Amino acid sequence: MFDRIAELAIRRSRLVLVVAVVATALMGVLGAGAFGKLLGGGFDDPASQSTRAAQVIDEKFGGETNLVLLVRASDGRVDASAATRSGRELVADLRAEKSLANVVSYWDTDTGIADLRSRDGREAIVLAHVKGDETEQQENARALIDAYTGTYEDALTVRAGGGAAVGGDMSKQVVDDLVLAEAIAVPLTLVLLLFVFGSVVAALLPLVIAVIAILGSFAQLSLLGSVTDVSVSATNLTTALGLGLGIDYALLMISRFREQLATGASVDDAVRRTVHTAGRTVAFSAATVAAALAALLVFPQYFLRSFGYAGVGVVAVAAVGTLFVMPALFVVLGHRVNSGRLPWLKAKRATACTSRTSMWGRLARTVMRRPALTALPVLAVLLVAASPLLGITFGTPDERVLPTVAESRQVSVALRENFNGNDESALHVVIDGPVAQAPLSAYAAELSGLEGVVRVESSAGTYAGGQQSAASAASALGRPGAQRISVVSDLVPRSDEAQDLVREVRAVDPPAGSAPLVGGVDAVLVDSKDSISGRLPIAVALVALTTFVLLFLFTGSVVQPLRALLLNVISLGATLGVMTWIFQDGHFSSLLGFSAQPMEVSMTVLMFCIAFGLSMDYEVFVTSRIKELHDLGEDNESAVANGLGHTGRIVTAAACLLAVSFFAFGTSKISFMQMFGLGSGLAILIDAVAVRGVLVPAAMRLLGRTAWYAPGFLRTVHGRFGLSEEGPAAASVAAPGAEAESPYAKNSTGV
Repeated sequence: MFDRIAELAIRRSRLVLVVAVVATALMGVLGAGAFGKLLGGGFDDPASQSTRAAQVIDEKFGGETNLVLLVRASDGRVDASAATRSGRELVADLRAEKSLANVVSYWDTDTGIADLRSRDGREAIVLAHVKGDETEQQENARALIDAYTGTYEDALTVRAGGGAAVGGDMSKQVVDDLVLAEAIAVPLTLVLLLFVFGSVVAALLPLVIAVIAILGSFAQLSLLGSVTDVSVSATNLTTALGLGLGIDYALLMISRFREQLATGASVDDAVRRTVHTAGRTVAFSAATVAAALAALLVFPQYFLRSFGYAGVGVVAVAAVGTLFVMPALFVVLGHRVNSGRLPWLKAKRATACTSRTSMWGRLARTVMRRPALTALPVLAVLLVAASPLLGITFGTPDERVLPTVAESRQVSVALRENFNGNDESALHVVIDGPVAQAPLSAYAAELSGLEGVVRVESSAGTYAGGQQSAASAASALGRPGAQRISVVSDLVPRSDEAQDLVREVRAVDPPAGSAPLVGGVDAVLVDSKDSISGRLPIAVALVALTTFVLLFLFTGSVVQPLRALLLNVISLGATLGVMTWIFQDGHFSSLLGFSAQPMEVSMTVLMFCIAFGLSMDYEVFVTSRIKELHDLGEDNESAVANGLGHTGRIVTAAACLLAVSFFAFGTSKISFMQMFGLGSGLAILIDAVAVRGVLVPAAMRLLGRTAWYAPGFLRTVHGRFGLSEEGPAAASVAAPGAEAESPYAKNSTGV
């Protein structure tokens, strides 16, 4: 296959480039409409009890409250005559809006609903449900917020909060953050590429692949958004991963091509050997990264599945673009790939070092002289970094992920601090069927006696402390074929106590013959954690199994995959531990501008899969060269040292460039996107420096010949189905001058 790709590039290079330009333009046009099809949210399990409760409420009760207007009297109290008159006019206008349902306010009765007024009497709230799906809700909410917030008739000041407002603010912020991240990452990446390659032409080539990967992924997201739910947050991964992997793969190809030209090979031969060696590594590396990201598809939340779609798509497009477009560019450019050399780097390029004299080769030899002594301090640091995982807790996104200046967040804070109970975060108990008043009353009374519950509202009456209160029954909560009960507590939303209350409510015996569904924000959190924890072992098993199989097919060893998996777990544990220490425990919160809160469960899983896949990317880069030298007859230590000497600079440069793409999202105003960007970037650097530079050579030295062990029957399997870079055109390329460093160096150049 790789021979055919190389010959296609050599014989039809201009045709390949024309097709690539046309395809890229079409992908750009198609991808331009992606944002209009992508959704916010997606953190809920569609089969969970809380989601089914929300569906029943939408169908039979007009929907849950997802918009809260916080109304403040401009002068005096909200029950003053001027404020009351303006408040009732505001509510009347809201009830006339076709996009709203279930509008409830403090001013609905002559005496007012006390719990919808702040304790100081200066503020009141209006509750409503914004109609539509996730996208329509955000669009409708934005129109309503623009129309009604601010000063209303000079008597009131109106601010908006609630789920629809928070979701709208988050979606808008994601787009703004993406623009800023690209504005930072792309110029900085270009500067770094200039220093890595030392020439303008070579530095621009990786950006070509990155553009193809990003536009191709946006086109894919646009198509998927037309047929299924796809999260708008997936665009962030598309940009960072497309830019990073496009550069990674192009960097490997360009380095091999330039090395081949330096040995005196013709352009055509250099292309053949580059495709057969680096191209094969790119294809295999892409398979390992895609396998790790495909594990996200086992989760029911479309937020995670969206990243699986986007991740697999961007990896595939980046690999295809690298394998077909890059060789064609090499044929057209030839030796001009080195054009535009930077004068201050010219001297350095003229004295290219061998694998023996390179920093990474020397480091590998130093480590292998005393493997335990050098590896133990690194392991100790990584384990200490992982220690915060012992106290990790998980949550789902709420208004706290937004910056403190966001209006929807400020409203949520005011509701918690200034009002008795929090109607927005109430638990919604739904009985989809008829229930007699007596058992309904007894059930509501028992719910009101639970610790932390302020009141329980139902069509049978309002209850507090296990007894019916003086408040009248909420007739709107009853239907001939269904009942809805609102459980309002004074607990902090999404806290451990609030989650315990969800479990206690679900444990209360319901009226005979009924099966209540419990929903609300705290129920969503409980269900999301249960859903993800239930699917997580499957995802981890799939990642481990596919990684093991792919690495076995690549190396022919059962020990190498186990070594790679173990080292990846250690490095990922360190990364997640540092992120827990920062984002959950609150260190550097002032510097980074976020509020400490439990780790966002979906983003933590996402970061694990992405970091694992990218770690395997560099595992393949390094192992491919080590295996190649080992197969040519070098002993284990020499193969490791020379392999790292050849690939260390490439891996380091690729890791730095990819880390820049992710670190750019550290500027995000949404805290879980900050965590994603900083965590992914840190994982890449830990893997490239600590793991590839120290732990891999130490492990290989300690394992010795055992590192390449496989049972006899598996060696037979590998001989038939395994992947290899061996062959007349597939030999590795040593740097100029490497022939003298070992008796196998001449063969390893392919010359």
